[in-house]
Amino acid sequence: MSSDEPQVKYQEVSPFQISEGFTNSNARSHTMEPVKTGRIFLAAVAANLSAFAVGTCLGWTSPVTPKLKTEDTSDSPLNAPIDSTDEAWISSIVALGALVVPYFAGPLADWMSRKWLLLGNSTLFILGYVLLMIGGKVWIILVARIIHGFACGTSMTVVPIYVGEIATDDVRGAVGSLMNLFIVSGILYVYAIGPYVSYVVMQWCCLAVPIVFVVCYLFMPESPYHLAAKARKEEALKSLQFLRGQSLNGVQPEMSSIEKFLEETKTSQGSVMDLFKLPGNRNALFITTGLLVFQQLSGIDAVLFNSQSIFTNAGSSLDPAVATIIVGTVQVGASIVIPIIADHMGRRIILLTSAAIMAVALAALGAFFYVKADSGNVDTILWLPITALVVHNILYCIGFGALPWAILGEMIPPNLKYIATPIATSLCCSAGFVATYVYPYLDVMGTYYVFWIFGGFCVLAFLFSFFVVIETRGLSLQEIQDKLHTKKI
Repeated sequence: MSSDEPQVKYQEVSPFQISEGFTNSNARSHTMEPVKTGRIFLAAVAANLSAFAVGTCLGWTSPVTPKLKTEDTSDSPLNAPIDSTDEAWISSIVALGALVVPYFAGPLADWMSRKWLLLGNSTLFILGYVLLMIGGKVWIILVARIIHGFACGTSMTVVPIYVGEIATDDVRGAVGSLMNLFIVSGILYVYAIGPYVSYVVMQWCCLAVPIVFVVCYLFMPESPYHLAAKARKEEALKSLQFLRGQSLNGVQPEMSSIEKFLEETKTSQGSVMDLFKLPGNRNALFITTGLLVFQQLSGIDAVLFNSQSIFTNAGSSLDPAVATIIVGTVQVGASIVIPIIADHMGRRIILLTSAAIMAVALAALGAFFYVKADSGNVDTILWLPITALVVHNILYCIGFGALPWAILGEMIPPNLKYIATPIATSLCCSAGFVATYVYPYLDVMGTYYVFWIFGGFCVLAFLFSFFVVIETRGLSLQEIQDKLHTKKI
């Protein structure tokens, strides 16, 4: 590896980007034409409307589950209330669908193109909501939810690839953080609408999101990297002209750099054996997959999917729907400040703080529900559930919510991305499936068990971050690789 390769290959903010090898600032030094970054944000926002649709799928169960569980089925597509088994599958099956998709989405994005795969993927969102609207059986709801799992997995794989490939270096961090912001905004969208409209109207509101995405994204350009890789140079130049707001001569240096990068990557593809035979690669995979598994075992999806039910069970003096909206709003706000915090503090200190405070918040929630079940005397601390969940969500967003993906992008070498990323993503989704599936059963045994178990995993996440995770802030990506190869785990 030459000394300048880290500058070429490690400019990413997402585990799914393959465009990290191009240094746009070097290309722009050859031209005086300014880049109109507003166009990059326009295309990134349009693409991330697909991530907004992901958020609607993830938050869907919170306002809908109470409608499906009530004895009054007037606002339910079913003739009878669902039981704990049905609830477990309806909540968790999205993660089950999402865990298999990364192995196929990357190759499909190369074959179909990033843009047309995302546009085609919108039909899965639409089909799922149509089935939810007309389905009168639990199995139809499950089919719709697993279809949404496929759609979510595809969007979460392809959107970062597209955004990474259209962005310049100086805005890649900002546009790369948009996906998490749009996902939590989609969650807040269903939190705010679901409790106040009928079941059918809510499906229409969710169905509108992928339709709006198609209308907006259809007019955005294809990734110039994909077009150049397919030898469609003229179209790639037009894409760059649109995205940069420059003339044909102005984008020529960047086009040359893209072509050079694509030529280099053809000779640097890694294998599965490369991922496991070198200690640095094994360490990188262990650290990143460990962080992603603990991300899910922190209980975030179980909490998000069941927020309204949690507040109802708590007997909070605040309307459960309003409390849920507050939690969703806090998530959006925390997601906005993530890039600022991550750039000014070390990765490990953020992860340690995140895990420690989440553990305390979950332990407090467990204690609240234990006291409530034991004596029912919680009138003086009815403020605790919403306070604890708000704190839990803030610390999740600034720590274990965003940083594991960024750390994966820093640690995994570019030539191993398409091997390591599906493994890490699948394990992440598998952990999410387990966490959401077991929640209803634990809740029946005692809600306090739920929070104490997830709190225990947060303690393990703290220990993992302290003893296993290496600090990457301030290190070049080559220095990170050197550190990984010398670390003993």
